[in-house]
Order: sequence, then structure tokens, then C-alpha cells
Amino acid sequence: MEIKALAQRFSICKLADFSGLKELNGCWFMARTDEEISLVCGEADVPPSALVRSDGWRGFRIEGMLDFSLVGVLAKLSAVLAQSGVGIFAVSTYNTDYILTKADDYPQALEALKRAGYRVI
Repeated sequence: MEIKALAQRFSICKLADFSGLKELNGCWFMARTDEEISLVCGEADVPPSALVRSDGWRGFRIEGMLDFSLVGVLAKLSAVLAQSGVGIFAVSTYNTDYILTKADDYPQALEALKRAGYRVI
């Protein structure tokens, strides 16, 4: 399985509403539930109205479209990273999964995945 390292630096934010949102660049993810609005975006794109933000995240994606019948893909990746002491923030889209780690842990995360047999590109 191939892992694509992303160059972008991310922030994970909690928003009160959608005010202050502008056009976002690069990869970004938004989720709205009955309890909150969360935004993962480039550090430079965090809206000034963000209630809370956590900067300094880096990410990678699992290359290729993942069939919904595949079981345990994210669990295996997160287990490898947990065994290396790396915490994650995971985001899934229709096609694939993305994993973010704190920037300080990013090189260690990629190295752990390589040792586990994943191809990092």
C-alpha cells in the first residue's frame, strides 16, 4: 500500500459558525454535527472567527480509492503509529483516508510506516 506525504501544514479548528470563511486552498475538510463545526485547513486559511485552533499538523493520504468492503485499513495504520508513540487525527473521504500527526512527529510517523512495509511517496 502506498502512502502519499502531503507538503501542506494544517490547523485543526472549531468554529462557532461559517462567518469569516474565505476560499480555502489545498486540502481541507469540514464537518458539521449537532454539537460543533470542525475545520481542518491550511494554517494560513484559518478564519479569524475560529473559537479554537491547533496548528502544526502534517498529513499523508492512503493512495488509491479504498473500497468500502476493505476492513481494518485505518486500524492497521493507526496501530503502527501508536506503537511508535505517534498520536493521529484521522479524516476519511468517500475515496480514501487521511492521517494527520503533529509536525514534530511527522518524520517518525513516516519512518514507522516504511518499517511496517508501507511505501511512502
